Amino acid sequence: MSEEKLADEKKERESASVSEVGHKEVKHIDNVRDINAKLANPLSGIPKDQLMDDGAAFAKERNLGHLQDIFRKAALVAQDPTSFESIEDLDEEDRIVLRREVTHRWHQPWELYYLVILCSLAAAVQGMDESVINGANLFFAPQFGIPQDSGNTGRNQWLLGLVNSAPYLCCGVISCWLTAPLNNYFGRRGTIFITAFVSFATCIWQGVTNSWQHLFVARFILGFGIGPKSTTVPVYAAECAPAVIRGALVMMWQMWTAFGIMLGNVMDLAFYNVKDPKHITGLNWRLMLASAGIPALIIMSQVLFCPESPRWLMSKGRYDQAFASLRRLRHSDLQAARDLYYIHTLLETEKGISEGRNRFIELFTVPRNRRAALASGIVMFMQQFCGVNAIAYYSSNIFTAANFTNIQALLASWGFGMINWLFAFPAVYTIDTFGRRNLLLTTFPLMALFLLMTGFAFWIPETSQARIAVVALGIYLFGMAYSPGEGPVPFTYSAEAYPLYVRDIGMSLSTSILWFFNFVVAFTFPRLLGAFKPQGAFGWYAGWNVIGFFIILLFVPETKALSLEELDSVFSVPTHVHAAYQMKALPHNIKKYIFRMKVEDLPPLYEHEGAIGEKTYAPGGTGHA
Repeated sequence: MSEEKLADEKKERESASVSEVGHKEVKHIDNVRDINAKLANPLSGIPKDQLMDDGAAFAKERNLGHLQDIFRKAALVAQDPTSFESIEDLDEEDRIVLRREVTHRWHQPWELYYLVILCSLAAAVQGMDESVINGANLFFAPQFGIPQDSGNTGRNQWLLGLVNSAPYLCCGVISCWLTAPLNNYFGRRGTIFITAFVSFATCIWQGVTNSWQHLFVARFILGFGIGPKSTTVPVYAAECAPAVIRGALVMMWQMWTAFGIMLGNVMDLAFYNVKDPKHITGLNWRLMLASAGIPALIIMSQVLFCPESPRWLMSKGRYDQAFASLRRLRHSDLQAARDLYYIHTLLETEKGISEGRNRFIELFTVPRNRRAALASGIVMFMQQFCGVNAIAYYSSNIFTAANFTNIQALLASWGFGMINWLFAFPAVYTIDTFGRRNLLLTTFPLMALFLLMTGFAFWIPETSQARIAVVALGIYLFGMAYSPGEGPVPFTYSAEAYPLYVRDIGMSLSTSILWFFNFVVAFTFPRLLGAFKPQGAFGWYAGWNVIGFFIILLFVPETKALSLEELDSVFSVPTHVHAAYQMKALPHNIKKYIFRMKVEDLPPLYEHEGAIGEKTYAPGGTGHA
């Protein structure tokens, strides 16, 4: 056989192989699209009479027979919530209620706001658990024989990092994966109650420890209160909220966590000057650590008065209780019945889709899911390796190294916490207008610059007041860049990137990534500070911010305001194709937006919206209700 013929046969085999791979890729994507289409609106296409009969039969079967007429109308509204004005079976009173839901979206029953306040308090507990250790570092380390500036400093720095990072080790390795069984057996409220109790008990426990080993164990157990709570509370809020404000409520988690971090710094200041009574050494730092238990106690005492998640009650077959719960969270029987019937159809559809599938394996074997997992993992990883928690946990140590006094260091730490909270507010608007990806690409270079500024300030002579000023300014500017970008984006992005049928598993994976690398940062930073000095430590994280810019540019697509169909289109683009396109887009956008040059537009990377058809928007939040 001639060499030319052999070469032709080889090309044909290669072409067939590529075609087969492409065919499999399209098949996987179409499969996910079919699943998303079913989950997006399982009532689509059902005739009116059948739909009304189904609604009445559903009410009768679920011990809600006295509401059959309501459920007839509710099924029609659930099929297309936006066209209620044209549904003849609704009376004017029904239309007024549904119309007001659109025009006054924040006019909700007080019990919903009570639930939102409680969820915000749970987020604040999370922040306090993370930040009260900041001030306590200054006191328990020398008391427990691990001072940072004398003795075997290398060993002591590792041990301080180990003690501080213990909760996040627990979260990343164990507790986040307990979220599903805890929620399954105890419900959303029960899980929040249990984790709040663990937080309360371990905060008090931390305050009575007598060695670094003892404190490590107490803080490790604290991780069982932090991990499942961080996943459950946003889901609980999302499952109870109306669709029109669901996304905003999920955003609240990050905002009030930042508030809790600031509040933890306030507690550090409040107890700083507490004197030791007889037989107690270090009462000030003990009160700092124990103070985070107080809001956890408030949550324990109140959470069981809130309505349980209707979706969870329905998953247990308790439909009458689910309706009663929804009725407390909605203004009318019609709204409660509409949401109940819609959630029921989703649960039935999910049950049919899940049979015979291993969703955890499909998270990695289906290309569309794998790309979502990659992008979500990147933003979660970079939330830790941008360096923010090195500052949140060790800012008091950093400021004392810059020649602040202890009280000045705690005041400066409070300033960072305040900035971290205040600058989260702009993200409520910009995350849906400027976009998730644009916020990240804009803020990562700024964070790198401000970390370098902070690190280089340590070359200013110790005797100069300029050193103190520049260190504080650099850290504050870093907080201003972080809070509207890498602060709120990771949870929001992860909550919408995954397809609906693997979203809960995907969120568990993303959350465990976040907490594991939180542990890595908290564990290594004291030694990093000792070995590399502040200049090298801040330079290290500045370098990671530069890396973060490029991996987000190449591997993290935009998800702002995209429908389920458009998200499938976005994540159907092969990773290498997306990366190659972005390498062309970067110089193009620099010329266009920075240098204001006239350049031709690049061809679009994704399918046009018009080719997709009717848009079904991705639900705003982790708990697609």
